[in-house]
This record gives sequence, structure tokens and C-alpha cells, in this order.
Amino acid sequence: MLRLPLVSRSFSSRKRLPFSIRSSSKTNFCSNLKIFNSKMSSTNSSVRSDFNRLKSILEEVSSLQSISALLEWDQLVMMPEKSGGSRGKQMEVLVGVIHDKSTGKEIEELLNKLKGESIEKELTDWEKAHLRDARRDFERTNKLPKELQMKRATLSVEGHEVWANARKEKNFAKFAPILKQWVDIVREEAKLLDPTKDAYDVLLDTYERGVSSSTIDTVFNQLKEKIPPLIAKIAAKPSPDRQFMQGKKFDVEAQAKFNFQLAKELGFDTDGGRLDVSVHPFSTSFHPSDVRMTTRYKDDELIEGLTGTIHETGHSLYEQGRPESEAYLPASRAVGMGVHESQSLLWERMVGLSLPFWSHYWPKLQSAFPQLDSSVTFEQFYRLINESKPGFIRVEADEVTYPMHIILRYEIEKDLISGKIQVDQLPQIWNEKMKQYLGIVPKDDSEGVLQDVHWSSGSFGYFPTYTLGAIYACQYFQQAEKEIPDLNEKMAAGDFKALRAWLKEKIHQKGSFTPSGDELVKQITGSGLNATQFIEYLTKKYTKLYNL
Repeated sequence: MLRLPLVSRSFSSRKRLPFSIRSSSKTNFCSNLKIFNSKMSSTNSSVRSDFNRLKSILEEVSSLQSISALLEWDQLVMMPEKSGGSRGKQMEVLVGVIHDKSTGKEIEELLNKLKGESIEKELTDWEKAHLRDARRDFERTNKLPKELQMKRATLSVEGHEVWANARKEKNFAKFAPILKQWVDIVREEAKLLDPTKDAYDVLLDTYERGVSSSTIDTVFNQLKEKIPPLIAKIAAKPSPDRQFMQGKKFDVEAQAKFNFQLAKELGFDTDGGRLDVSVHPFSTSFHPSDVRMTTRYKDDELIEGLTGTIHETGHSLYEQGRPESEAYLPASRAVGMGVHESQSLLWERMVGLSLPFWSHYWPKLQSAFPQLDSSVTFEQFYRLINESKPGFIRVEADEVTYPMHIILRYEIEKDLISGKIQVDQLPQIWNEKMKQYLGIVPKDDSEGVLQDVHWSSGSFGYFPTYTLGAIYACQYFQQAEKEIPDLNEKMAAGDFKALRAWLKEKIHQKGSFTPSGDELVKQITGSGLNATQFIEYLTKKYTKLYNL
């Protein structure tokens, strides 16, 4: 209707006709225009109504998924040891309910209706992103039978229990039957999701959209060329002094208290989150107002608890920073695990391993643990906490050797899924690759092939995202340094507000509005995934640390 005056003016410029004819044409035109606008209004109303109904269903599904995640958190943190069987049944039933709700006829009909030009005009950009991701989720979930998903839920509970016991007993043979089942399941899933693609590429896409093994091969080949020579150069230099830490005991309760306060000072909202202890540190989220993380402590090791807590705080800050207004809808989720890991690694390494950070926190650590020699400077501790040397455990690895741990797992996973190697060969292959890449051989399965929890829940394709995250973290932090000129001075004063706000604006609040990690890093830094930048960062930092 707003265009009517323009139409009237256009009529007046035409050749004049007899009044009766002009009057009749104008009447017919206005009548037709009313019908057109009425139809358009009806279409727009229908689009809004359909989207609101879809939104309501998606919010229900998200709430059910949060309940499932809460049960998983309880299993790993609070659940009694004998409760695995009943929890497996609970998870199986709940997964079945979620599957039915996620693949129902109503969702399918609504997604079919919500197409075409009217969507572009009627929905907001966020709503279009939710619709895009809802369509992707529906298509993927609909390809996987309910029975397969229920089987996965049951095996995940059983798998964790068997893995934990096998790890405790240092006996891979006890875990192997579970792992064989998982390999069969994920191969079947990959085939169902996309039979035209390589199975491992399909699995990768679950954790990092748009990334293929060919991309990862290119990146990892760069790292395999440059990092081992750096490791060798560092190994030829004297190790930092650790005498001031040796032989000392650090009460785990005191560690927990210090790390809880540290997480708060970094920005973790303890009114909307928890920090607990588990066998394997992790973070999970049911809503930005309810984020849970865990870490672990050893009474003869202070640094692992510190770095683990900072790492998980990075994950949790991401989750607490997601847009609450969109929280139950698909595009509010993290865009991929590579970006998620970039946030944990940025805080752990770029912040928590930095000289400015420890110029502020070293006196606090000395105060909390008087057994630390007061004559030791923060520069000495900084040197120690950045020590680089090959080790057996991935989560304890330094930032130079860490990528080699990931490359090892990536190559094993890829060959296992393709059938090139078999489950029973894993301990031997693991040890051979540890020798090849890091020059050391695990003494048992616990510090070798059984150390990670991921395979107990069928998480194949996850491991590469750790190193993608390390590369993204380097790119993001260097961009933050450009845009926050006094960032290092702020960190030295224990002030992380500016960095936290920058990350929230650039990354956390975006969710998966930007559909891939590579696109997001391009938007923020002007460059896609850049392994060269990461290699240069490591080389520069450790050349200075070790006087290479």
C-alpha cells in the first residue's frame, strides 16, 4: 500500500483516456492491489507463525538435550560407582525421546514450508541462521535410526565405565571389545550420513563444519616439518630449574581453593556455574546460566591443576558468553570444536603461560603455598611453567610437543576408521608413533593408548580440533593485541575485562551465526586458518626462552 502514491503519479504521466475508462482501470488496479497485499500479509503472517511453532519445538528439543547433558555430567562427577546400568537405561530412553521429537513429522512440514523469498524478507538474520542449522540438524538426525542412537547412548555409559577400569588396570585388552563396537557404529553412522564421502571426513564434520582430512593433512604436514626440529633444538638446551618445586607436597584442598578463586578472577561466573573434580577434566553447558567444568589435582604436582583450570575456564567463558536471548536455538551453539578449543587454549597458553600473567599471580601463589621458596622470582616460575620436553600424557603436554600428540591420534583414528589398521594393533602402533614423533615409549597402556576418554564415547574426529584450536587461538590473541594496545599491561595488573569483552563480542556472542570456524577467523583477523602464524609464534617464544 505504501507504493500507491507512486503508482498514481505514474498514471498521470500517461496519455489521458476517457474518464470512465481511467476510473474503471484505477478501481480494478486498486482492487487487485488489495488482493495482492492481502495475500502478502497472509504469507508473512504464515511465515511468522510457522517459524514461531518451529522455534517452540526446537526449544523443547534443546531442553531435553540439556537434561541429557546433565545426566552425563552427573555420571562423570557425582554418580555412585554401581549406578552405571540404571544410568545407561535412562540415557537410552531419553535419547529415544529426543530422536522422536527431533525427527517428527511436524518439524519436517515446518522446514518444508519455511523456504523461498518470503523467508528472506520476513525473518531476522538470527532467525535465518537458526533455520539453516535446524535444517542441517534435522537432515543429519533423520538419517540415523532411533535404535542406533539409543545403542550409542547405552554404549557411551558402559564404555566410560569399562575404559576407566581398563585404564586403572593398565590393560587395553579389557577396553578393546568396547572400542570395536564403537568403530562399527561410527562407520555405520558415517555411511548413513553421507555414503559419497570418506567416512572420516563425515565424522570430522560433526565437530568442525566444512573441514576435511585433506585440509588437516596440509596443516599437519606443515607442523610435522617444522615442529620436530624445534623440539630437537630445545632438547639440546639445559632444562629450567625445578628444584624449588621438587619434593614438595601441595594440599589438594588448598589447590582447589586457589583455582576456584583464579577462575572467578578470569571471569567465570560462579553463580551460574560449578567447578568440580573428575578423572578427565571437561566442561559442559546446559544454558549460559548453568555451565559446569571439572579439573583434577595431584598433591605432588601444582602446575597441572593450574593450567587445567585455566583451560576449562576458557571453555566455560565461551559458554557463559553465548547469547541468552537465543540460548535454546541451534545457531546459538558454538560454531565448532576448533573454535571452542581456541578459547580454552587462548586462556591457558596466551594468557596463563604469559610473563605478564605470572608477574601478577606468582606472589599470590607463593602466599597460598608457603612451601614455595620466596626468593624464587616470577621469571623463574614463568620459565618453568613453559618448559618444553616430550611427555607421555597429552593433557600435560607443553604447547610445542602438544601438536605431535594430536597428529599421532589423528593418524591412528583415520587408519582405524578406514580399516587400514585393527583395534588390537593399537597399543603397538601407538608406541611406535610415540617413538617416531616424540622419541619416547610409554611403559604401559595407561600412559599410552588408554589415557584419553574420547573413544569410550565414540568421539572419532574430535582430536584434530585441539590443534586447529591452538592455531585459531594464536590468530585471535594476536588480533586482540592489535585492537587492545595495552592488553599485556592489563594482564600484568590482573585485569582481564577488556580481553573477555573482546572475545565475547567477536566470538562468544556469535554462536554459529557465522557457519564455520574458518569463516569466523577470516572475519576477525582477515586470514583463514594459518599454521605458519602458529609456527612463527612457537619459534619466536621458545627461541627466546631457550636461547636457541
